[in-house]
Amino acid sequence: MTEKHEFQTEVSDLLNLMIHSLYSNKEIFLRELISNASDALDKLNYLTLTDDNYKSLNYTPKIDIKIDKDAKTLTISDTGIGMDKDELISSLGTIARSGTKGFLANLSGDAKKDSNLIGQFGVGFYSAFMVADKIEVLSKKALNEEANLWISDAKDFSIKPAKKDTHGTQITLHMKDDEFLNEYRIENIIKKYSNHIAYPIFMDKEEFIPAKTDDESKEIEPSKSEIKNTQINRASALWRMPKSSLKPSDYNEFYKQISHDSADPLHYIHTKAEGTLEYTTLFYIPSVEPFDLYRVDYQSGVKLYVKRVFITDDEKELLPVYLRFIRGIIDVEDLPLNISREILQENRVMATVKDASVKKILSELKKMMDSDREKYLKFYNLFGRVLKEGLYGFTPYKDEILNLVLFKSSKRDGLISLKEYKEAMKDDQKEIFYITGKNSQMLKNSPLLESFNKKEIEVLLCDDEIDAIVMPMVFEYDKTPIKPVSSAKFEEELNQDDFKELTSKIKQALNDEVKDVRVTSRLDKSASCLVYDENDPDFATQQILKQMGQENLPKILPILEINPNHEIIKKLKDNQIMLNDVSKVLLGIAKIQEGINLENSDEFANLLTKFIEKAI
Repeated sequence: MTEKHEFQTEVSDLLNLMIHSLYSNKEIFLRELISNASDALDKLNYLTLTDDNYKSLNYTPKIDIKIDKDAKTLTISDTGIGMDKDELISSLGTIARSGTKGFLANLSGDAKKDSNLIGQFGVGFYSAFMVADKIEVLSKKALNEEANLWISDAKDFSIKPAKKDTHGTQITLHMKDDEFLNEYRIENIIKKYSNHIAYPIFMDKEEFIPAKTDDESKEIEPSKSEIKNTQINRASALWRMPKSSLKPSDYNEFYKQISHDSADPLHYIHTKAEGTLEYTTLFYIPSVEPFDLYRVDYQSGVKLYVKRVFITDDEKELLPVYLRFIRGIIDVEDLPLNISREILQENRVMATVKDASVKKILSELKKMMDSDREKYLKFYNLFGRVLKEGLYGFTPYKDEILNLVLFKSSKRDGLISLKEYKEAMKDDQKEIFYITGKNSQMLKNSPLLESFNKKEIEVLLCDDEIDAIVMPMVFEYDKTPIKPVSSAKFEEELNQDDFKELTSKIKQALNDEVKDVRVTSRLDKSASCLVYDENDPDFATQQILKQMGQENLPKILPILEINPNHEIIKKLKDNQIMLNDVSKVLLGIAKIQEGINLENSDEFANLLTKFIEKAI
């Protein structure tokens, strides 16, 4: 009995985009379908080695491609795990993976821009609708008796019982045109994207048999051709091959296969460890930011193998979260094949491999930073904010990460490292200073930097959102304290008693808008600024905490500091007739310079208008 189903809304949107986009690199559909077939073979291979129910299963792992030019069909078959009816509905009728949801969240509505996004990330099975107007998926799950046929024209889909002799999945694409019904074109695409799929890919190819000469009779046997089922990929685990036998193009092609990215990687790191613990790792740094990089439910980009047997690609413990941009392979010799994910997290071997992998990645980034600054800046612009997450808490590699982070500067253009900052420090400077906020230009002009600029002391401008959270947890670099500018003390504390009457009246005028009012020596040109108590989060940190879901933070009041040498403050001390209005303007200006929205902008505008009228 045939059942009709509607696509999930997100799938319909995605299919509509693919079918109507201006997308030019349609060939990636084949990469996606072959990668899916490889995953299905990985899963079955794992079960035959670890699950008694599957150990007696007799099959040959392979992928087959057939072209029927008369019927205008392209068929991709595998002998993998297969799908039952429920899995066909859930896998092909809905979007289950967060990555594809993340892809959809990044769509702009501009067909040309969005089509480029498709090219970067493939988006799996659905990419086949770029080249086919109808798709049939015949699948039989291993150890099951029943097979099912899934059919769709991209508007909706149906599913019905069917017959299939062997387990696995067969996908038949009814092609829109003849572009991909050419054996030579298909073979080139597979060699480009899927040469190192660990399983053989076969295709029926026409092979010419050259003419033969019979020397005795002098008769010539004419040339002829025959169709042969030929393997067209290398089918080797690239990460296991000697580095000396591999070219950069081999690494790039393999990266595209495992990452579903059409761009070459920015960098790769291939390591083989031998001795008491044997393992191989191949890590890639993408040249394009993955679309789910900042999602809580991001998809891990690292696959775990044991003795070439795929174990999992959904284990976020393989690398720390601040390295989640890494794509690649970890292949370990000294683990049981049937290791569970729970045991995996506590396994001593895996802990050692993880530790060594993190050290290797961070050391390679440091080499890149020292030897190829331009390339490192490309990396940092893509993933610097993610790397900084490693500074939060008690990360064992905080010192290594501190050597890699870059900052904007109050004195220099471009980005600088902490090492470069320290090398340029004045002889009498004992601390590294930073300021956090949303906008580097606003930070550069902040009143809090006036004394620093006057004394020619460099300040790090921390305008990434993550900075407000991580910088307070960074206490020193190379034995030099790191402190926010608000904590700096340049000279003897001013005698607050001389201004006690004025500051008390200003505080009273501002009522419950400030925690305190005091005079400061940190200001040079400005009349006022805002600071926070040592144990209170500043405004930038408060904003981040709210974005992280802490909406019910208690109201944290700032401290208004005033410049006793400013003409406004001097006159206000002598003549306090307009003290209430001036106090509100001093607070409003300080808030604007801090990037804080004024709650009562109308009142502030009216006060400024009043002062301008009096001045004129």
